[in-house]
Amino acid sequence: MLKQNTIQIDYTTYGNNYQFKLPLNIDYMIPKDAIFVDGTKIESSANRYTFVWKKTINKNMVRVMNDISNFILKCGIDFGIKIIYRNKIKIYHLKKLLKKLKKISKESNITFVHGKGKKKSIVQKSIAKLNNYIDRLKKYTKDLHIMGELNSYSKTDNDATFMRMKKDHMKNGQLKPAYNIQFGVDSEYIVWVSSEHKPTDTTTSIPFLKSIEEHTKFKYPKIVADSGYESEENYTFLECNNQLSFIKPANYEISKTRKYKNDIGRIDNMDYDEKKDYYICKNGKKLFANKIINRKSKTGYKSKITCYTCKECCDCQYKNGCIKGNNSKIPLENRTKNLQVSKLFHEKRKENLKRIISQEGCQLRMNRIIQAEGTFAQVKQNMKFRRFLS
Repeated sequence: MLKQNTIQIDYTTYGNNYQFKLPLNIDYMIPKDAIFVDGTKIESSANRYTFVWKKTINKNMVRVMNDISNFILKCGIDFGIKIIYRNKIKIYHLKKLLKKLKKISKESNITFVHGKGKKKSIVQKSIAKLNNYIDRLKKYTKDLHIMGELNSYSKTDNDATFMRMKKDHMKNGQLKPAYNIQFGVDSEYIVWVSSEHKPTDTTTSIPFLKSIEEHTKFKYPKIVADSGYESEENYTFLECNNQLSFIKPANYEISKTRKYKNDIGRIDNMDYDEKKDYYICKNGKKLFANKIINRKSKTGYKSKITCYTCKECCDCQYKNGCIKGNNSKIPLENRTKNLQVSKLFHEKRKENLKRIISQEGCQLRMNRIIQAEGTFAQVKQNMKFRRFLS
């Protein structure tokens, strides 16, 4: 058994992602029929408490900008200095102001004093405050540049993103600097490996599949993955790319339980009239479509959500079991049943479900557990690779 937990491997960088070049030429040894995709999070070599958050930086940036604008107005009143800027204050505006303040201090023969008990002049205080603003603005600008599209980064490993890990030694959902490593396995061979900065597998599948097709020069007709990869965007991409999805739906296991089947408030347990476009609830009342919401995801994908509402919920005997949400400010007797449905996602999920419960789908799902999970067992357990050390 190997004792080291570092792997030497060549890789190339594409934007914020890393694609690893596998040294083994296995092109002639794999059938290229189906690829089993899965991901795991591996902790970075960075220290755990070196996080920088984009939300915090943006909040601090707004505060410092407000302070700077007030400071510029005060300098205009105290020293008669006017700095012209349009919509946004930039660093060169502040450097220009600093130059003028230093000129005033030189012309007035002001001596700068330091230490306890020494009274500083207004000019010296203004210059010190302005230098502080410039340093802070430079720091925030640098942090945002390092982060790019990411929401966080580590000070000791700028490429790592903070994610929740399965192994949580503090038992409090602590975020750690890590990479989301995506594996593509075929016939027990690792065909492609990618390091992603996004914590969820839903948003990593499309760039991962594109990188496989780009560098291996062939396209897999069948994509097999677990429920973490299910989304409308992924279904649509695979269909447009002439690939069949064998993705386990997120509600597949829970939908087989008695509690799920007896839940009258769920859309899956309601009858649907496709021609007239309305749902029928347990009490025989109709939920009609009243509006369409255009929703845009973080990846830029646009989906249409249809909203259905029932206007006859007033004296319904099934109201307690149908309408959920105990934290609503509206009393239950005044509330109505509402549903939000993505028709395209609903349709794609049904098509995908038919495939995974077929004989071929069952075999592929069983094979995925063996091949994809077996890869993680080899890397994490046998090779003891649980954290990047460099």
